[in-house]
Parts: sequence; C-alpha cells; structure tokens
Amino acid sequence: MPRTVLVTGATSGIGRVAAERLGERGWRVLVHGRNRERGERVVDAIESAGSEAVFHRADFADVDAVRNLAATVREEPRLDALVNNAALSVNEYREAEGVELTLAVNHLAPYLLTHELLPLLRESAPARVVVTASGVHFRGEIDPENLSMPDYDALDAYARSKLANVLFAVELASRLDPAAVTANAYHPGFVPDTGLYRDSSLPVRLATRLASLVPGVGTSTAAGADGLVYLTDADDVADVTGAYFARREREEPDSRAHDTGLRERLWDVSADLVGVDPDWP
Repeated sequence: MPRTVLVTGATSGIGRVAAERLGERGWRVLVHGRNRERGERVVDAIESAGSEAVFHRADFADVDAVRNLAATVREEPRLDALVNNAALSVNEYREAEGVELTLAVNHLAPYLLTHELLPLLRESAPARVVVTASGVHFRGEIDPENLSMPDYDALDAYARSKLANVLFAVELASRLDPAAVTANAYHPGFVPDTGLYRDSSLPVRLATRLASLVPGVGTSTAAGADGLVYLTDADDVADVTGAYFARREREEPDSRAHDTGLRERLWDVSADLVGVDPDWP
C-alpha cells in the first residue's frame, strides 16, 4: 500500500503543485478543495504520472463539512501525512458559524481536521502533520479570550490566523510522541500567483496579479510548494517536530510560539469553538 497524504487546498497554488509532486514521488494523494472541476484536474494529473489520487470536496467554513471530510478519510487504510494548507483571505468582515471567517477557515478547520484524523495518523506511524503558516504571523495579534474583530482589516485577520497556525503546530508537537507523529509549521514566502486571494477585493487581486509578473517580487508557486514537499517527504526532517520552516530552512518563529500559556489558551478555546474535548490528543 503506497504512503497516503491528504493535502488540503490542493486545487490551486502551492497546494496543487505539492500534491502533484508528491504523486510523482509515489504517494497516494487525497486532494481536497472546494471546486470539483479543479480537483478532478489535479487527480487526472497525478494519475497520469502513475500514482493514485482521490478528490474530496469540502468547504472549510462549514464545521460539519470538515467532520464529514475526516469521516471519509478515516475509511482509508492509512494516512502517513496531513498537509493543512487550505487558507483564504477576504476583504470584508464575514463569519462562519459565529466566528470571523479567516480564523475559522485558516485555523479552526485544520485544528478540527487534525483532531479527527490523529488516530489514523498514529496507526500509520511514523506520520507527519505540516501546517502552512506565513511570515506575516509576526505581525499578528491574538487574544484567545476575545477573538472578535470589530475593526476588521483583511491583513490583520490573515496575520492573526497565521499566528494561530504557528501556535497550533508547536503546541500539537509538544503533545505528541515524535516517534509516532511530528508537527511543523511552514512559511512558503509571498506567493502572489496563488488562489489565496480569490475572495479578496478587486484591487487586492489586481495588485497580487501584477506582483506575480514582476521579476524578483515574491516567490513562485513552484518554489513555495518545494518546502511543503520537503517537510512531507524528506528523510532528513523525519525526526524534526515543533519547528518553523521558511522554505527548506529552519528558522525562529515569533517569540509567542514559545509562550506555553498562550498556546494552551488558544488550544482550549479552539476546542470549545469546534465542539471537542480540549484534553487531546
């Protein structure tokens, strides 16, 4: 049975490239996304390269959809890696089940998905969890006791969600046996040619499109995907856990990643918001 990976947000951007490259390396790839047509194209590309792939549709703004995705994936005989890559950025304030949308999709959805799939990952040990974060997490501000955002700003909301990603990855690693499951956060660089900004305002979409055409500005989708593949597949990071990587290099995250109290408060609040026991794993 080939090694199996679930890549969320795999129908565009670095997620798509990573999914296709992992397929080229012989992985069975579970492709997640919101758009079935794009998802089937990724599946076709992976299968054309000789590997197996299956598309799973789920909207991460819907907690039940996340649970249903996990339930379907748990029918797999094994899961060797979970790549929590799906993310969005929206220009106007929106909510998903009472929670600001960016935080709900970018943090709470992968938090819940990891909770639901951890037993299968452990059964498939050694396994890995990779969380796509961002260098913008350094500017993020988060108060687990007050996650409202009355003065909404798209960049602030995105930065907050990426800080939550880093805090989650480090806290998850601290709770796991690294011989069974590792967890690391990943910064791909600024990747303007991606689907991340498809829900942003027209000026933001135009700006990122122009940035993608300027040589030397930002990171290519191919280069951004390289680190995801590396953290999922490379033998030399098999024992690394609780780390923050920028591309293939291990770097120091924001100092708040070392704040155990902050990490634990965010963990407990997140558990309450998605309806799971905080005393996991």
